[in-house]
Amino acid sequence: MRSQKQQPAGPPQVFTPSFAKSSAFTRKGLRSFWEYRDLGVAEGTHGRMKATVLRALGKCPEGGTGWHYHELDFQMYYVLKGSLRTQVEGQGELTFEAGDSWLQPPRTRHNVVCFSEDLELLEVIGPADFRSEACEPAL
Repeated sequence: MRSQKQQPAGPPQVFTPSFAKSSAFTRKGLRSFWEYRDLGVAEGTHGRMKATVLRALGKCPEGGTGWHYHELDFQMYYVLKGSLRTQVEGQGELTFEAGDSWLQPPRTRHNVVCFSEDLELLEVIGPADFRSEACEPAL
């Protein structure tokens, strides 16, 4: 017997593949020192979620990203390659390396202090469109 799945509100999700060989990285994104590869999740979920691979374009700028938070409902990262050091509200300073991940609750203040030049991250957020706000340090 098949179990009945509850469907989320809004239009149903659409199967949306993303092939590395035909998907380009672009500089269109939040930070000028990273490039971004959109994985098509926003299209497939009608904007409810978004998945992106972020890749460093060289050295981390002095001061990192600066303290900020994001107005969103869901934010998760997985380090694909390289490493980064970040300061997170209520957690202190943490270093993440390839294979590490973290779930960051909405509006958590943070500052990416530095990252390796070979950094690649998978970012999953919801909704696809969100605001990022500068803020006072949290530590």
